Amino acid sequence: MKASNSQWKDHLVGKIEPGLASEIDAFDSEIALKKQGKMEDKVFAETRLRRGAYGQRYDNGQRHDGLESRRLAYANPNTKGPTTLWDAPGMQRIKIPFGGLNATQLEVMAELAEEYSDGIAHVTTRQDIQLHFIHIEDTPAIMRRLGAAGITTREACGNTVRNVTACPLSGVCRDQAFDVTPYAKAAAYFLLGHPDTQDFGRKFKIAFSGCGDNPCALVRIHDLGCVAKVKDGQRGFEVYVGGGLGTVPYVAKLYTDFLPQEELLPLAQAMTRVFARLGEKKNRNTARMKFLVVKLGLDEFKRLVEEERKLLTPDPRWTSYLDGIENEQETPLRDPGLLQIENAQPEDFRAWRETNVYAQRQAGYATVTVALPLGDLTADQLRALADIARNYVNETVRTTVEQNIVLRWVSESDLPSVYNDLKAVGLHHAGAGTITDTVACPGTDTCKLGISSSRGLAGELRMHMAENGAAGNEAIKNLRIKVSGCFNSCGQHHIADLGFYGVSRNKGGFAAPHFQVVLGGQWTENAGSYGLAIGAVPSKRVPEAADRILARYTKERTEGESFQAFIRRIGKAECKKMLEDLMVMPLHSEDTSLYSDWHDPREYTTGDMGIGECAGEVVSPLEFQMTASEREVFEAQLAFEAGDIPKASKLAYDSMARAATALLVWHKSFYINSPDGVVEAFRKEFHDTQLFFDPFAGGKFAHYYFHAHELLGQERTAESAHRLIEEAQLFIEACHSCVGRMTAAPVKG
Repeated sequence: MKASNSQWKDHLVGKIEPGLASEIDAFDSEIALKKQGKMEDKVFAETRLRRGAYGQRYDNGQRHDGLESRRLAYANPNTKGPTTLWDAPGMQRIKIPFGGLNATQLEVMAELAEEYSDGIAHVTTRQDIQLHFIHIEDTPAIMRRLGAAGITTREACGNTVRNVTACPLSGVCRDQAFDVTPYAKAAAYFLLGHPDTQDFGRKFKIAFSGCGDNPCALVRIHDLGCVAKVKDGQRGFEVYVGGGLGTVPYVAKLYTDFLPQEELLPLAQAMTRVFARLGEKKNRNTARMKFLVVKLGLDEFKRLVEEERKLLTPDPRWTSYLDGIENEQETPLRDPGLLQIENAQPEDFRAWRETNVYAQRQAGYATVTVALPLGDLTADQLRALADIARNYVNETVRTTVEQNIVLRWVSESDLPSVYNDLKAVGLHHAGAGTITDTVACPGTDTCKLGISSSRGLAGELRMHMAENGAAGNEAIKNLRIKVSGCFNSCGQHHIADLGFYGVSRNKGGFAAPHFQVVLGGQWTENAGSYGLAIGAVPSKRVPEAADRILARYTKERTEGESFQAFIRRIGKAECKKMLEDLMVMPLHSEDTSLYSDWHDPREYTTGDMGIGECAGEVVSPLEFQMTASEREVFEAQLAFEAGDIPKASKLAYDSMARAATALLVWHKSFYINSPDGVVEAFRKEFHDTQLFFDPFAGGKFAHYYFHAHELLGQERTAESAHRLIEEAQLFIEACHSCVGRMTAAPVKG
């Protein structure tokens, strides 16, 4: 803890909004109470989460050194949540509504990153900023310094309304219906701390987009998504509900094709009340609103929301922000200009301009994208960016869902100077919005849920694509690559052209990092559809797998054929065939390089198993059956692709049953033939004993299997069959993980 922490409270008196100052004081007191043992772990954990103070990898006091898990030497035995040690570094998430920042706020971020973190600020896929390696006792001082700059961390995590996101081009976009910025801002602050949003079972995410086609806001992956629309001269929104990624993605459903602007906040309030009242509370795995919408059915959900709307007491805040809203617009710092002598500019400038500069709807102005490798920028870069924002624009800065930052209202005549200033601090990378602009979640770097190194792979793919000139290949340059460290999709792999999510595999007693390859996702049309995994490739072989897929597309695409259309045309069987040899894992003794992760010298293993004389040379019954279950779930995808929904559903269920049977045979030598018997035995031996429980998702994946069994024989729609395939894939991955945990070595002191 920094010695200066206590001084900030007095130093910033009068500079923080009184309500926020009181909230931070209260949090300070709660920290003191927890240190005195007067707060329960679970209560304090939810309290700090609602302040954006998150856990981080290794905060349980354990770290695997490549051979065995060892305890980390934290002197303080106190905890800040269940199995979360007090002195272990954590993460501070900072809410940035619609991504809007000014120069002062950038400078504060720089100070905080330098003084409390590792000197790095990280832009997330929800337009937040995260600081890692934070001590819990430093967080009140951090919050006060942010509060003095007009930023709150309140409800950045926890079961709350999370950061409200919006298209970073809103107001300057050539395709927008109108600027959604003031609406996003109004929704963010109306719902922040609102009494109706304090009793959710899980988080609630909202996004705004100025148009329906571009992917800047990805509204269809949100609980509530709003697309700007003008009807009969009146402003309003096309509203979507019940979307979400996570382990099994749901595409949001159209709630209404036009909601008058006056009804936006009342609808949001009514919807949150229904979610709080009827949403799942006990089982976190089914507590998102997407499950409630499916459970009730869209028509019944709408009826309940409309009933709730009628009961609301009118609130002047519903419409007060609308006064003069049609005339609201940011103001530029400089006069519009034109870039007169582009050909005289260096090649690197021209390459940067091609990908990182967007001509605004306002003539003579451009929006510049500062492409951030993996969303990171240093404290010095933040300060430099603040200077640039003051010198060239009216501090009109926004973060993006692709982990970049944009400068709006740059006079086109200033572009060479802006480029040179960015270049001076290493922020001049070209390729924004191209195949080299990879997106990744924190993965195994800092996330407790990470299975494989998403940032390691994404960084490698970024360099690999750049070195191979992918950004200059017209066929593939505008494709998107997104990487998640696990199935939870924080890297948004479901909506990428090429998506990857981390899994592990065991071979001969050794664990190896892998990534599932997800093809066919659609990030355009606000994330209009999701891809499906075709198989797992060892992490170190992913770049080669990507090369093969991209080369095939470049060579065989028809004129104007999109990547998604190409994947649909050749089929997933052909896609998998391209990668099958890469999926075959050699023995540890044959190639140790595949048994470690990117940029991590440790051997990737969950235990110091050792191998027998013939280990690895004979395929175990478990390995054989697990491979068969993976084949079945892939065949389910092929049947789904062919439109045979009944067959796809049956194969997906069969793959789960086979994997469950394989574990029963492996662990207990149970040989059971009836589906009911397998479910009963699996529940008793793996679920009820919690052997199958994921460290963070609990029994979620077992319930996928149980639920599929309950619905066995019932007719499924295409949407539910798609979901069943996703769940089967995750259940099989959970079986692999279960085996890995059960064969891992115990923690050493």
